Amino acid sequence: MKKILALVLAVMLALLTFAGCGGQKTEADKPESTGKTLIMATNASFPPYEFKDGDAIVGIDAEIAGEIANKLGMELEIQDVKFDSIITGVQTGKFDIGMAGMTVTEERLKNVSFSDTYAKGVQVIIVKEDSEIAGPGDLDGAMIGVQQSTTGHIYASEQYGEDHITAFDTGNDAVQALVADKVAAVIIDNEPAKSYVASNPGLKILDTAYAEEDYAICVSKDNPELLDQINGALAELTADGTISRIIEKYIPAE
Repeated sequence: MKKILALVLAVMLALLTFAGCGGQKTEADKPESTGKTLIMATNASFPPYEFKDGDAIVGIDAEIAGEIANKLGMELEIQDVKFDSIITGVQTGKFDIGMAGMTVTEERLKNVSFSDTYAKGVQVIIVKEDSEIAGPGDLDGAMIGVQQSTTGHIYASEQYGEDHITAFDTGNDAVQALVADKVAAVIIDNEPAKSYVASNPGLKILDTAYAEEDYAICVSKDNPELLDQINGALAELTADGTISRIIEKYIPAE
């Protein structure tokens, strides 16, 4: 009888232990670390997608990349570089991925592969509050500031001519040129435009959008396995609402 009672108690203890652990994630539930580092190249002057908080690089892209690295069992390392060096660095294997509010274009696809889209962007025009420029049609003949190698640079050069474009290393440099009357307008993505206008009294964003586009992650054409893994991680992070929560953290719904 004592043996039977002991056996029943042992079974009950095992069941209670199992039930107590069922609702908690343990270390075993986390992706097994590969011991590898995912090196991300960005240009940390593009708030709220990537910007500096002290010495740390934070923002939408930084957080999404961190979640992707976690899914892949990797450590994330972010390197702040010039925007126009990101694709070359990814292409040559210096960086694993590039995330910088980057839009897929036919020209870029010649050099790198792109993941599925994870966010949408809008190109806008910043001018001074007393400017007579009211829309894209008023930019003919004007000097326009852009960030080097961005889609704003590409679109504006094609539409208005390279001789009417002044390219800067960062969006902030372009905006400061506008403040100093060195350019008549700046074409840049809407979200960083909001930050720049808020920080520089006397500027405004025109109501008419200049262009709409999708953001994606660039990966070397020589690394299709990583591209597949990133797309798989993006699908999971989209399905469970993680990406939406990250974007809404920085860009609250109006």
